[in-house]
Amino acid sequence: MRSTTGWAVALTLAATVGTAKMATVRPDEANAKKLIKEMSDYLASQTAMSFDYDTNLEIVTKQNQKVGLASSGTLTLNRPDKIHVTRKGGFANVEFVSDGKTVTLLGKGANVYTQVEAPGTIDQLVDVLREKYHRPVPGADLVMSNVYDQLMPEVTDAKDLGTGVIGGIECDHLAFRTKEVDWQIWISQGDRPRPCRYAITTTHVAGAPQYTVDIRNWRTGKDVVADRFIPTLPKDAKKLSPGELHDFDDVPALFAFKRQNGGH
Repeated sequence: MRSTTGWAVALTLAATVGTAKMATVRPDEANAKKLIKEMSDYLASQTAMSFDYDTNLEIVTKQNQKVGLASSGTLTLNRPDKIHVTRKGGFANVEFVSDGKTVTLLGKGANVYTQVEAPGTIDQLVDVLREKYHRPVPGADLVMSNVYDQLMPEVTDAKDLGTGVIGGIECDHLAFRTKEVDWQIWISQGDRPRPCRYAITTTHVAGAPQYTVDIRNWRTGKDVVADRFIPTLPKDAKKLSPGELHDFDDVPALFAFKRQNGGH
């Protein structure tokens, strides 16, 4: 009996010590924000950069089944106003390119394209594509001229979760919350702090679907392969108005999925 009581006391003390230790280890919010700022400043200092990426877009069907739609692509940009992006998935094979004056969107699967005048910076182009034409750039927050100002204004909670490894690269793992979404980012350690994974979870939608982009094969400066930022259009490609393009969607029409308002 004494032995049993002794073990119970010892285990209780051990559990109490463990709990107390965990309670004192609090996420370093200031450090998390500092690491985002360092990444933002590094990316802003790069006048030319390119990378390959893989995305996974989760959707929740009206049968409450969560499925992921995967795609891969490339991105090349020359600041302040030139960008070339490709994306290929199971339901779309698309490309868009801007020379700072005209943006071309090409749906390779359907062999159709559109061109619109969109003079301005990459920041302005991303906003136009997202808000006017509903054609978001994958991981667009990470290619803006000031990533910190893009990501941080609505953050209500920040955590430094320590170290993680993405694609064999040791990264700082950070987590943030806003009223609408939770998001995480893994930033490579060292003097070239680049995002290796960016994940956004939509907490206000049933099933909390997540969008993840993994970024690899980073190139900057002279390592960036030269790009003329001029589209190569097939001779038989059909020109359409922006509203007629239907080969750009991550989510094809065959999926009936839940929206925030409960509709389908």
